[in-house]
Amino acid sequence: MGQPRAMLAQRISEQRAGIGDPRALVGEMRRTVLLVPSTDAGLWSARSGGVRWVCAFTDETALAHFAVRRAPGDRLTDYVALLGARIVDEILPALDEPAGLAVDIASEGGAMFFPPVTGIVPESAAVDSGAAVAGGGYER
Repeated sequence: MGQPRAMLAQRISEQRAGIGDPRALVGEMRRTVLLVPSTDAGLWSARSGGVRWVCAFTDETALAHFAVRRAPGDRLTDYVALLGARIVDEILPALDEPAGLAVDIASEGGAMFFPPVTGIVPESAAVDSGAAVAGGGYER
């Protein structure tokens, strides 16, 4: 695993342990190149709780775990590598619906969710009506 991806995984682990800094977590996500499964229709995503979640992974192992759990006989082989900042600043707002980023959804520790709120996505795409938010990932 590359250094930047390892740093994001470390920040996620710290957040789960209750010792992480939410702003540092968001900053690390923005600086990290993430692997996003792609299909003929575009980037792979799922809808839950009224939000469209673009799914991304910190490394190929995490992506492979997701592919096996999703459909053992139907492996996802295509993905794109995108900077986290590009995902939250450009791709999510372009979806024209509440959209967030879910990182490592098939990991043993659970996914880290970056919801469509101010401090994570541009204010124009945030669902919290511009209210100031400390920023940080949400776990599941």
